Amino acid sequence: MQHNYQDLMQLFSDTFFKQYNTRLIKGGDEPLYLPANEDCSYHQIIFARGYYASAFHEVAHWCQAGEARRLLEDFGYWYMPDGRNEQQQQAFELVEIIPQAIEWAFNIAAQKKFHVSSDNLDGFQADTNGFKKKVFEQVQIFLQQGFPTRANQFIEALAQFYHTPLPLTVEHFTNTEAAACLN
Repeated sequence: MQHNYQDLMQLFSDTFFKQYNTRLIKGGDEPLYLPANEDCSYHQIIFARGYYASAFHEVAHWCQAGEARRLLEDFGYWYMPDGRNEQQQQAFELVEIIPQAIEWAFNIAAQKKFHVSSDNLDGFQADTNGFKKKVFEQVQIFLQQGFPTRANQFIEALAQFYHTPLPLTVEHFTNTEAAACLN
């Protein structure tokens, strides 16, 4: 299956630009969310170097962010870069459960591999299997109660584009490499 980041940018724009004045933009080394300002009339979800994983992750944060947070750079979220200690890593993983569950669903809908990421290569190495299980538990909650509205819209757009049957079910997630630790 062909996965071109340009398709992803267009799909996002087709789905959200008119209603939310937001575009998905290919950027450089670091992802960033920038609300509209005097220099740019629309909000920008900037993902790293054309990487699908980065785009999906940043869109997942956007789908979770409320209206007030979408007016703040990087949604006003706390972020400490790679090299976190144990306590910092636990705080990081706690706020990453929901976006990574959403991101996993995006990958399923796009028929792409997903890897849960604790994003701390140079710091404390937490229990990655435990983190994966928490992300999977959140996926199960979303499957039962529904994904956030914008996340669901994007899942549907991705599924249509990549010809993925809906609705997503728990089997979609348990039959993936990311679920290997769940048994």
